Amino acid sequence: MTEHSRTTQRIAVGSLFFLHGLCFSTWASRIPDIQLKLKLTEASLGMVLFALPAGLLASMPLSGWLAARYGSSKVVLAAIISYGLILSFIGLAEDQFELVLALLLFGVASNTVNISVNTQALLVEALYHRSIMASFHGLWSLAGFSGAALGSFMISNTVSIQVHFLIVTIFIFCIAAINSFFIPKAIKKKSKGPLFVLPDKSILIYGVIAFCCLTCEGAMFDWSGVYFKKVVLAEKDWIGVGYSAFMGTMAMGRFLADSYTSRFGLKQTLFVSGLLITIGLLIAIILPKLLTSTIGFLLIGLGVSSVVPLAYGAAGKSNKVPTEIALTAVASIGFIGLLIGPPIIGIVAGLTSLRISFLIISFLGLCVALLSFVIKQDQAGQQSE
Repeated sequence: MTEHSRTTQRIAVGSLFFLHGLCFSTWASRIPDIQLKLKLTEASLGMVLFALPAGLLASMPLSGWLAARYGSSKVVLAAIISYGLILSFIGLAEDQFELVLALLLFGVASNTVNISVNTQALLVEALYHRSIMASFHGLWSLAGFSGAALGSFMISNTVSIQVHFLIVTIFIFCIAAINSFFIPKAIKKKSKGPLFVLPDKSILIYGVIAFCCLTCEGAMFDWSGVYFKKVVLAEKDWIGVGYSAFMGTMAMGRFLADSYTSRFGLKQTLFVSGLLITIGLLIAIILPKLLTSTIGFLLIGLGVSSVVPLAYGAAGKSNKVPTEIALTAVASIGFIGLLIGPPIIGIVAGLTSLRISFLIISFLGLCVALLSFVIKQDQAGQQSE
């Protein structure tokens, strides 16, 4: 694993994170065009979009097992190439059934990339003897902006969905091929373990932390625009400012989190992150004006930025279960929050108000801060070596 310099390996793995984010954001940037092309109603589109998380959830146990059985270096390359190829199939879909099938496979490939590329990141992190996981996730966020910008360019220049997706697919193939020579070569495991194991207490704690954070993230992704429209009463041109503020500081925070974690440790970083989420939400709830709510969303983005990367990194260092299986357990628990968070907000908002829904989410931010005290000192020390 030391055949190439640690910097070279870091760049190679970081570029895979970028490709992962670019592939997803490319698809997301053309959803309205795909809806128009296939003549889907809002209700039909909603049902179609559920296929992606369904594929993600269904592949959770398999993704970790594959990476553990055959080695993350082989699995991540196969998965990222499949991810890019399926993107082109999405662009070629001619009816609702074909789109649903493509999105199911897209979800499976996405999760397989997620588990294996995070395992690769842990291999590189071990060469640095300090936390660098958040910076990898920062590249994923940066790719989200890049994919959205590229999508806007393609749309403004009337480039078809098929051509747009094919260009990105070819780019993914080329970068993945180059990186195949430089990523850490993980050794595959000979043992034929189970697809999924019950997490021990330490991994379960990181899973719950990821659950709380991803529930908050899901709320911001799906409800920030609605909140600024109906609660903040922002003018039309300013409705998206909350989402932009959140995404901006989330991306920035991921590039800052590693140095902060290396200096102050995992426990304090998670504690401060949870407080930022809570304080940001409370500001937006108590003072629902454009300026104050924007400040609140800036704090929320900064708060959530490092939580999931650090939870992945800490769980992946477990000595009790293989890295890939530990990551699968944390990702599975966390993903439940991403799935159920937005619908719960809608249900609670319907029964009470959107501000009450956000108040519940703020409690989950507080849970992140409180759970930081439950982490054992030796676990925290692994992150801040």
